[in-house]
Amino acid sequence: MNFQKRKQKILEQLNRTGEVDIKELALALNIAEITARRDLNQLANDGLLYRTHGGGMKVDPLAKPHEFVNKAAQNSSVKDDICREAAARINDGDIIFMDCGSTVFRLCQFIKNKKIKVITNSLPVIYELQHCAVSLNIIGGEFNNDRQAVHGKIANEHIARYRAGKAFLGVDGISENGLFANSELEADITAAYINQSAYTYVLCDCSKIGNETYLKFADINQVQAIITNADNEKLKRFKDTALTILKTS
Repeated sequence: MNFQKRKQKILEQLNRTGEVDIKELALALNIAEITARRDLNQLANDGLLYRTHGGGMKVDPLAKPHEFVNKAAQNSSVKDDICREAAARINDGDIIFMDCGSTVFRLCQFIKNKKIKVITNSLPVIYELQHCAVSLNIIGGEFNNDRQAVHGKIANEHIARYRAGKAFLGVDGISENGLFANSELEADITAAYINQSAYTYVLCDCSKIGNETYLKFADINQVQAIITNADNEKLKRFKDTALTILKTS
């Protein structure tokens, strides 16, 4: 039985009982315990279950804001590939910024065991990274219920007090002409992160490449790298820039 079939059966059991046990799983699927353990670790890395000492527990999506969870789950495999690439560039001891984008949120599952400090304005990121190795710095200010995040003047002033080695940010559009947002609040706080970060990674799927939306808020040379699944044809627009292109496999 291949991993995809085992994955389906594991998720079916989680939906029925809310938990799985490694020893029982190995017997039920006729596999070695080390294989069952490896499968659960992979599912936990992909955010599909919570890993426990002897098995795993079902993720409860209703514990997080429902609309945000639905958005974060859209195109999840592409977002996860992007976030795996991002996580590989985060080391113990790093101080990083994470914004409130749905792709950036999916980075959480890949960094829970890293001894880092995360500065964020995102409520779902805060929720996801509590009770793990990550230390949190929570930005204060006006809470935006639609975005499940903090924005505004006080939030920007909070960010300005700190410096981070790396920022992992989302955008609504990016082209050779710059970075684009659909609202002034999003633009202001993303610009604040960029200004206070030594190295900025933009996490974006191919749909964001060449998309020049409502508001340009930064020049392309203000960020250092993008991590994307876009093909070479779309990425040719950046050939005359200093931007580092990191493609997912």
